[in-house]
Amino acid sequence: MSPIEEAKVSCLSLLTCHRELLVSRLRSIQCVLDNLQASHFFCEEDVEIVQRNMTKADQVRKILELVQCKGEEACEYLIFILYKVRDAYVDLQPWLKEINYEPSEDITVMKVVNTDPISRYCEKMRHEMSRDTCFIMSYGREEETRLEHLYTDTLMELLNEGNESLGFVESLDQLLGDHAVFNPQGETIFVMGDAGVGKSILLQKLQNLWSKKELQTDAVFFFRFRCRMFSAFSRNAEQISLKELLFKHNCYPDHDPDNEVFDYILRFPEKVIFTFDGYDEIQKDLSPISDNEVVSPEDKAHPLQLLVSLLCGKLLKGSQKVLTARTGVELQSKVIKKKVALRGFSPQHLNSYISLHFKEQEHRELVSVQLNASPHLCGLCSTPLFCWIIFKSFRHLHRMHDSFHLPDTCVTLTGIFLLLSEVFLSRSAPPAPSLLKTRARCTSETFKGGLRALAAFARLALQGLERGSFMCGQEELTACGVAEDDVPMGFLRPVSEQDGTTPNYEFLHVTLQCFLAAFALVLDGQSAPNTILKFFTECSRKNEQTCWPLEFCICKSSKASESNPFATNEHLQFVNLFVCGLLSKAHSSLMGHLAPPPLLRNKRALLKSYLSTSVRCHLRGLPHYSGNEGKKVHVLPNFLWILRCVFETGSTDIARMTAKGITAGSIKLGYCNVYSGDCTALNFVLQHRQKLLGLDMDNNNISDYGVKQLKPSFCKMTVVRLCVNHLSDSSVEVLAEELCKHKVVEVLGLYNNHITDVGAKLVAQIIEECPKLRVVKIGKNKLTGVGGKYLASAIRKSTSIFDVGMWGNSIGDEGAEAFGAALRHHPSLTNLSLSANGITSEGGRRLAEALKENSVLRIFWLVENEMTDDAAPHLAEFIQANTGLTHFWLINNHFTVHGMKQLAEALAHNTNLKEICVKGNQVSEEEEEQFVAENRLRFH
Repeated sequence: MSPIEEAKVSCLSLLTCHRELLVSRLRSIQCVLDNLQASHFFCEEDVEIVQRNMTKADQVRKILELVQCKGEEACEYLIFILYKVRDAYVDLQPWLKEINYEPSEDITVMKVVNTDPISRYCEKMRHEMSRDTCFIMSYGREEETRLEHLYTDTLMELLNEGNESLGFVESLDQLLGDHAVFNPQGETIFVMGDAGVGKSILLQKLQNLWSKKELQTDAVFFFRFRCRMFSAFSRNAEQISLKELLFKHNCYPDHDPDNEVFDYILRFPEKVIFTFDGYDEIQKDLSPISDNEVVSPEDKAHPLQLLVSLLCGKLLKGSQKVLTARTGVELQSKVIKKKVALRGFSPQHLNSYISLHFKEQEHRELVSVQLNASPHLCGLCSTPLFCWIIFKSFRHLHRMHDSFHLPDTCVTLTGIFLLLSEVFLSRSAPPAPSLLKTRARCTSETFKGGLRALAAFARLALQGLERGSFMCGQEELTACGVAEDDVPMGFLRPVSEQDGTTPNYEFLHVTLQCFLAAFALVLDGQSAPNTILKFFTECSRKNEQTCWPLEFCICKSSKASESNPFATNEHLQFVNLFVCGLLSKAHSSLMGHLAPPPLLRNKRALLKSYLSTSVRCHLRGLPHYSGNEGKKVHVLPNFLWILRCVFETGSTDIARMTAKGITAGSIKLGYCNVYSGDCTALNFVLQHRQKLLGLDMDNNNISDYGVKQLKPSFCKMTVVRLCVNHLSDSSVEVLAEELCKHKVVEVLGLYNNHITDVGAKLVAQIIEECPKLRVVKIGKNKLTGVGGKYLASAIRKSTSIFDVGMWGNSIGDEGAEAFGAALRHHPSLTNLSLSANGITSEGGRRLAEALKENSVLRIFWLVENEMTDDAAPHLAEFIQANTGLTHFWLINNHFTVHGMKQLAEALAHNTNLKEICVKGNQVSEEEEEQFVAENRLRFH
């Protein structure tokens, strides 16, 4: 008998021996029947015989019985189908490996078509998602741009549970992977960021990559939802099941009479990806519907209950879920698997974006020149939405008016949204009289010509925000006076079917809706003038953001409760900001063409009075405390909105009053989500302060652009704390120039940035030339021995330096030797950390020799270095010298019990040291018992 015949006999035997296994695991029979019939092993009558059986198990038994009657080739072909259609027959793949199945040469030439409902649904989903995500919406549908032609990555920072940085996402594959997971029991990858920073476009890119099979994942299904869709459901909405939520609001599975797709999802949730965009846009009070958790996929519930149950893992536990929300909305840590903060465009990303928008070198240069001349404009461009508006405006000005120069008013958010509106309104303007001529730009004429449409869109936007809605239907458009010809202008875009069938339009971005709502308030001549304050008063009425009940959920406000007029959700804050901008002096001329000047003057006076009173109340209530750097005021995150509103008004009087209200000598703005564009607003206020001031802005996102915007205020800063702010050597260059010029700085904090040896040389200059400088924190940067030598040399010359933090660089023994020389006879340096710097025993020897001659140093940290017992005798000598050192940390080095003995013996001759911390060295618990008598040698 030939090998092929043996294989055929083997296949027949396999179907007999493993009959019950096949009956229990072969779930999808449609694909099997289709291929057996297409290959003429089954006739139509055979298929009917199988389908007459009522249960799936009986149908499989009948298939096996008929196949075995057809002969050996039919038996192998059945196994070949299971082998080829892997997605459909996941449960049988281990069995195929167990029997070492390899198709024979004759069988491999036979065709197998995947008609499995699961595979068909996956392909349908990929096709629809590719179609829906391949374009970026532009001003009008005829100007849509392919995603791959314009998408640019942004800075995506991975955070731990305490919001400390774990590095940056290098590719979107990392977003879904296990990298930087801090809670394996969590269910949700939480992506947060400010308005316009690119959360939605990130998800669109993720979806597009999956649709083209370019995302490194084995996920079979991808369901995408926008959270504003859930706001469209009324509180008393019809309850639906999980199956209805998935299939009615995404892609519907065709040719699936036996519900195999949903069964597959329930059995393999790890093969499913969900994205939920804009959790902050759910404008519903969840309390009335939060009583019962949904744990069964068969149960019907309110759609919001299904959403929260999915995010918590009560439904489809193990599925991959990506949720986006604006900064300020936080989830409980138990729900979060991984946390990512979007930081916008870096300078490199911005250059890439310029190249994608402007294909001609001449145009790229013209744009770059304008941006480089304005740090504030660059700061705005670090936010992708604002950058997109600015770049599109550049192109519009060039095309319509042969100009590449942005107007001077385009320095505030109000200015750039006015420019965007001008672009939209110009779409309906009459064409230029000649194709060879460009029309002279006249902003007021454009707005006057489009006032009817603008007012209609503004009413629509305001009414939507008043009812907490971001979507609208044709009835709302008609009621507000939006004509059919107005829709293509670009303010609105159609909502895809997955978001529901009733509301079918939304504004291009929610921030644009806020801008238009502010326009409606300013233009309104029917209501009382103080109507412009309606959202300010709404803010003062609320003590904190809407937060979901903790027993239900997952969401809580990250902002402290505070009674002030700026505490509210971000959408209303933007309306307030744009009201300030539209009523500012800078835009008074334009607005005077659109509304009666007396009305505008009245509203402007009301706003100024309200802001003045509110600012005074807010500043009076801020918490003050005393610290090492004097009397501090710790401002709350909503103080940023005050600064933004004051800047938008352009009012020197209000800015001066705000500066005067900061009575403390130092203000702390740490963890306030300050981004680069806010620094202009901060500078706008601080430039009016007469006294010196300390500024703590640690743990924000101001970047190099922000430092450049703060340049005028450094002349009066005694404390400059800019730790964890994504600064490079460019920022240090600005600091060196300003701080060395004015020589008032006492504290300089630059920890955990991107400073190299080039920047270290500039910091050394600051240390040398600023006679009042006491504290320098420059750890966790990118300094090597070269940078270490620069700093050590400067510290050696300084008579004021008191505290130096260098934790987490790479200065090595070269830097350690330089610091040893600086320490030898230093008159003022009391605290020093050289932890985590790759210092070996040789560097430890150099430091020990120098410390024997130092009587000033009190605290010295050498944690997480590479010292061994070779350094112990030298350290013991300096300990025995009984200098003034009181705290000495050697945690996480490589000392053994022999080195510890030398340190312990030296301690017997030292009366000043209070502790030597040696936790994490190579000493066992039994060996630690030898040192119980010397309680200053601490192992725990």
